[in-house]
Amino acid sequence: MSASFSPVRLGRSNLDVVPLGLAASYGAKGRDVEHAFERGVNFFYWGSSRMPDFGEGLKRLGKSHRDRIKVVIQTYARSSSGLGKSLEKALRKLEMDHADVLLLGWWNLPPKDAILDAAADLVRRGRTRSVMISCHNRPAFKHLARDPRIDLLMLRYNAAHPGADKDVFPHLPDRGPGIVSYTSTSWGQLLDRKLVPADERLPRAADCYRFALSNPNIGACWAGAKDAAQIDEALKALEEGPMSEEELAWMRRIGARVRDTTKLQARGMGIADRLVNLYSGFGFRSTTELGER
Repeated sequence: MSASFSPVRLGRSNLDVVPLGLAASYGAKGRDVEHAFERGVNFFYWGSSRMPDFGEGLKRLGKSHRDRIKVVIQTYARSSSGLGKSLEKALRKLEMDHADVLLLGWWNLPPKDAILDAAADLVRRGRTRSVMISCHNRPAFKHLARDPRIDLLMLRYNAAHPGADKDVFPHLPDRGPGIVSYTSTSWGQLLDRKLVPADERLPRAADCYRFALSNPNIGACWAGAKDAAQIDEALKALEEGPMSEEELAWMRRIGARVRDTTKLQARGMGIADRLVNLYSGFGFRSTTELGER
C-alpha cells in the first residue's frame, strides 16, 4: 500500500515519489508549494492550468532542491511539434532544464504515433525523463498501458467513480505503467453533507485520499488543495495509512449514494469530452461512443 510518506516507484518508470502530490489549478500559491515541500511532498503537477504563482513556488524550489522534487508538466498540444514548444515554454518559465514527467493531457483514444514518437524523442533528448497520458475513456487504458513509450497513466478514481477496478486494473500488463489518480473527492461531492446520507459519517478529504491510496494498483494521487491548511488535511492520509476493510466499505457506500444522486457533473463532463475528442481528431463523439482502439 502506498499510503505513507515513504517514496514509491511508479510502475516501469524511474520515478520515486511520495505518493501524495500537489496539483496546480485549485488555488495553491507559491508559498503553499514550499509548505508542501517542507511537509515532505516531492511530487508537483503544473497543470491543467499553469498557474503563475504556483509556478513561482516551483521555480524557487528548483533553485535549491531540484534533485529532490519531481515536476510534472502538462500539455494539451495535439501536434508533434506542439509538444516540444509547449514543454520548452514551461521549462523557461520555471527556469529548469528538464521536466520529470511530460503529461499528454486528455487523450480519450491513443494518440497517433507521431505524437508519441515526438514525446519519446523529448525523453531521448533529456527534456523530460518520462511520459504520462491522461484519459477519461477507461477502455482505452488497456491499449495505452501496453505502449512502451508511455511510462505513466493518469486516471480518475474515487469512491463515487471506482470503474477502473473493473475496466482498467485487471487489464494492466506485468511491469506496467505507473498509475496516478486524480479527483479523489469527486469534485468535493464526497465531502458534501447534502449528498452523504444523514446516518453516515461525513468523510474528510484525507479519507478520500486514503481510499485511493489503499488501492494496490494506485501508486500516487493528486491533492487539489487551495492552501496550506488543505495541504495539511490531505497529508493526514499519509499519516494515518491505508484504510481497513470496514473503512473501505463505508467509503464505497457513500460513493454509491453520491454517484446515484449526482448527474449534473456527469452531463457537463460529457460535453467537455465531446469537445476534447473533436479537438483531438476523434470527431464530436462522447467517450462512450469512442469505445476502444
